[in-house]
Amino acid sequence: MISPFIVNDKNLFLSRFPVSQVNRSLQAWDSADEYLINHIDEQGLINAQTKVALFNDAFGALATHFCHSGSENPHVISINDSYISSEGTRYNIEQNYLDDSNLELLDSLDSLPDDIDIILYKIPKSKSLLIEQLIQIKKSVNDKCIFIAADRAKEIHSSTLKVFEKYLGTTKTSLAVKKSRLVFCQFDSQLGSKSGSNQIHQSPFPTVWSIAHKSTNDSPDREFTISNHANVYAREKLDIGARYFIENLPEVAAHSKVIDLGCGNGVIGLTVLANQPQAHVQFIDESTMAMASAKHNIETNLPEVIGQCEFTLNDSLTDIEGGSVDLILCNPPFHQNTATTDHIAWQMFKDSHRVLKKGGELRIIGNQKLAYHIKLQRLFGNETLIASNDKFVTQSAIKR
Repeated sequence: MISPFIVNDKNLFLSRFPVSQVNRSLQAWDSADEYLINHIDEQGLINAQTKVALFNDAFGALATHFCHSGSENPHVISINDSYISSEGTRYNIEQNYLDDSNLELLDSLDSLPDDIDIILYKIPKSKSLLIEQLIQIKKSVNDKCIFIAADRAKEIHSSTLKVFEKYLGTTKTSLAVKKSRLVFCQFDSQLGSKSGSNQIHQSPFPTVWSIAHKSTNDSPDREFTISNHANVYAREKLDIGARYFIENLPEVAAHSKVIDLGCGNGVIGLTVLANQPQAHVQFIDESTMAMASAKHNIETNLPEVIGQCEFTLNDSLTDIEGGSVDLILCNPPFHQNTATTDHIAWQMFKDSHRVLKKGGELRIIGNQKLAYHIKLQRLFGNETLIASNDKFVTQSAIKR
């Protein structure tokens, strides 16, 4: 769905990315975007000399707006952990025929410039990502930088405000407008040195933990050391879904081409390679932090097979050659930003059907309530229950 985004006489048309997704009813902007822009314009905070940093601008509503200001375009830096968000920003700027020469796109692991004048911050769903970004912001900017965050009012809790207070400084909120609220922070240069400690600004990420690997071949059992960046699921231990999936992985033949789709920290692909060192595994995720974690975990635990691995930032399986893969392993997400939706799973299943060779297998795990078997039957014409418990179900579909 192309949704009109009209703020202060600027008329933009924005699409939620990817544009081919099944669920097109979700719009590409929210009232928090509108509130931020209205506040900035009313206060006259931005001109052509201003350097603005945008964080977590999901589909580029803010970036597109600031490429639409004519001669007053500021220098804009957009920071995202999401490949889809970055591609969505590019797409929306292009479809509105705007000049993006004032825009710089950075990922979540890039260093921040130290001369930012204003930060417009969309509060992420992940508290760990929030903490990591606030730590990096405090380290990078000077105390004169203006910081304004925004989210839906119901998502801004007292605990959220305490995080801003802890890592940045004095925090206050606006009145709610259209169910959204702004958060204003005044940077405190003394923060971190109080109580004789500067540990407050030391990032706890990436986190590191261990898991036992029980070998299915002639190699001995071993222990893997897993590293997780802030925006990667299951940051402190192996989650119960992944553990159940590992227990129900298929036997992989030598020289098989395998995709770990939505790989996160890469523990599924890592297990495949430990059990079948002659497999070729492509790790795919849309998160920069996930991709960095997956690559690090292979390099740390199985450095001898790194040459058989590919690490790809991607929107599902876009541009992967059709009929080229033997096995796809996937734990599909059912959220995009704050929206609960199954369109990502549907896209992954459709892409998998296209990419698999005849006789190739898609094996997934999901919550019982998600009823993925219906989609698999519809796409593949078959579905097999591999295992189930009170919470999870592992299913398989074969391309005929």
